Amino acid sequence: MSKEAQYIVGLDLGTLSGRAVVIRASDGEELASAVMDYPHGVMDHELSAGDGQQLPPDFALVVPADYFDVIRVIVPQALEEAGVATDEVVALGIDVTSATVIATDAEGVPLCEKEEFKNNPHAYVKLWKHHGAEDQAKRIVDLARERGEEWLERYGGILSSEMLMPKTLETLEKAPEVYEAAAHFMDSLDWLTWMFTGRLTYAAGSSGYKRNYQDGTYPSEEFLRELNPDFARVFVDKMPAPVLALGEKVGTLNERGQEITGLGADVVVSSANIDAHATVPAVQGVEAGQMTAILGTSAVFLVSAEKYQKVPGVFGIVDGGSVDGMWGYERGQSAVGDIYAWFVNNCVPPAYHEEADKRGISLHELLTEKAEVQEVGEHGLVALDWHNGNRSILVDGALSGLMVGQSLGTKPEDQYRALLESTVFGLRVIIENFKNHGVDITEFIAAGGLTKNAFLMQMISDITRLPVSTAVSQQAGALGSAIFAAVAAGLYDSVAEAATAMGKRVKDAYLPNEERAAEYDELFAHYMYLHDLFGRENEVMHDLKRIRREAKARRHG
Repeated sequence: MSKEAQYIVGLDLGTLSGRAVVIRASDGEELASAVMDYPHGVMDHELSAGDGQQLPPDFALVVPADYFDVIRVIVPQALEEAGVATDEVVALGIDVTSATVIATDAEGVPLCEKEEFKNNPHAYVKLWKHHGAEDQAKRIVDLARERGEEWLERYGGILSSEMLMPKTLETLEKAPEVYEAAAHFMDSLDWLTWMFTGRLTYAAGSSGYKRNYQDGTYPSEEFLRELNPDFARVFVDKMPAPVLALGEKVGTLNERGQEITGLGADVVVSSANIDAHATVPAVQGVEAGQMTAILGTSAVFLVSAEKYQKVPGVFGIVDGGSVDGMWGYERGQSAVGDIYAWFVNNCVPPAYHEEADKRGISLHELLTEKAEVQEVGEHGLVALDWHNGNRSILVDGALSGLMVGQSLGTKPEDQYRALLESTVFGLRVIIENFKNHGVDITEFIAAGGLTKNAFLMQMISDITRLPVSTAVSQQAGALGSAIFAAVAAGLYDSVAEAATAMGKRVKDAYLPNEERAAEYDELFAHYMYLHDLFGRENEVMHDLKRIRREAKARRHG
C-alpha cells in the first residue's frame, strides 16, 4: 500500500481537552480533526470525582478515565469527517501534557479507581501544573547541591515541583498508603501506550526532561535514601520499564486499545511524547541551531544540538530529548500570552472596550493596531515579563512583573506594547545565554496561537536578529505525534526524513529590520539592567511576595 493510501491518527491530549487529527502519511496533510473536553476537567478546587472535599490551592488533578472517554468519541468522529476507513489507519501517535503523573497497580489500574482510594487526592493523576510538591522539590535540590550530584547540571541546577520525582516523593510523605499500594508511578503518556498495547515502556523525552533519567541511569539509591529511607528503591521497584527512543515502536493495539480507539489490531503505537515537544518535527525543526517555540499563554523553547554543552538556566538537557541522536535543550517563559490577557482583563478603560465592540474586533487587536504605529521607544517604557515568575534563565518563580517609565500621559497601547517587548526581551536573554554557552541559534520557528499576531512575530525577528519561520499546521502537536508514529510504523527511516515529507513551515516568514533592531538594543540594555537588579542583586520582589502572604494570612485569621 502506498503512503498516499495510508493514514495516521495523532492524539493531542491537553490540559482541558483531547484532540484527534487524521493525517495522510505521504505529505502530512490534515484531513480532519475532532475535539472534546474532559468530563471532569481539572480538579483544582474540589475532588469532584470523589467525595467533593476541598483541595489545597496548589493541587491540580485529573481523572484518568477521562482520557478514554474522550478518545472513544474523537477518533471515530475525526475518521468519519475525513472519510477514512479504520483499515486505512496504520499508526497511532500520542502526546500528553508533560509530567502528568499517575499511580497504578501491577495491571495498570489507576489507584483512584479502587474503592479504598477513590476519596484520596494523591491517588488521582497529578497534572503538570500540580504544585503540591514544592517542599519536596526544594529538598531534592538542596541535597543534590550538597552532595554534588552531577545530574542536577542537566536541569540548570534546579528542579520544578512539576517533575515526577518530587510528585512521587510527595505521595510517599503525604499519602504513604497510596505509595505503598502503587506498583507503578509513570507519566500519563506512558500509561496510555501501555494500556493500548499491553507493553509498559517509558518515552525517552519525558524520561529525561521530567523523570531525571540521564545517561541510562536514575539518581542513585544512596541519594534517594538520604532524601527519605522509604524512597531509596523508587526507580528500581516502581519504575522498572525500558526507555524507548522517540519514534520507536511500542507495539500494536491490543483488544483494549482497539475498543477505545475503534482502530484495528495491526495499528502501530509509537513511543509517546510531551505535547509541546511533539511540535518539533511538525515544523521541521529537527536540525541543530533551530529553535522551535510554542507560543501561547506561556512559551516553551526547544533546541537540538549535536554536542552536549553545559548551559545554566535550562529546564532540561536530554540526549534524544527531541530527536534521536541529538541533544535536546528545553527552556521557557512562565507567562507570555497570559501577561497580555492579564493587561486586557484588568487595565483597559471602558472607552477602549466600546471602540473594540463598535468595530467588531478584540481588545488585543485594537491595542496591537494602536501600538504598532509607534516608533521604537516612543512610549518611554521598559517592563519585566515576570508576572508568573521567571522560568529561564533565572529559574525563580517568586519574581514578579515590573514597568518603569510610566507618567500621567501613558496610554494603554503604550503599556501593551511595552509588555509585548518585555516578553521578547526575555526571549532574547534565553537565546543569548544559549549562544554564550556554545549552543548556536540560527532560526526561530514559531508555533501556537500567538503566531497570529504579525506585529509580535516581526518584533521577535527584529529584537533577536533572527529569521522567524512559522508553523503551517494549527494542530502542530498532533501532527508531530503522527510523524513519530510514521517512523515507528516503518514508513520513514528517521524522524528527520518524516519531518521533511510531513512537516510544514513558512520559512523566513519574517526577517529582521536592522534599523529597528539597533533601536531596540537601547531598550534591551535597560531591560538587562532591571533584569539583573531585580533578578540577581536584591530581594525586593521576594520580600513583597512574603509581605503579601503574611498580610493575607492575617486578614483570613
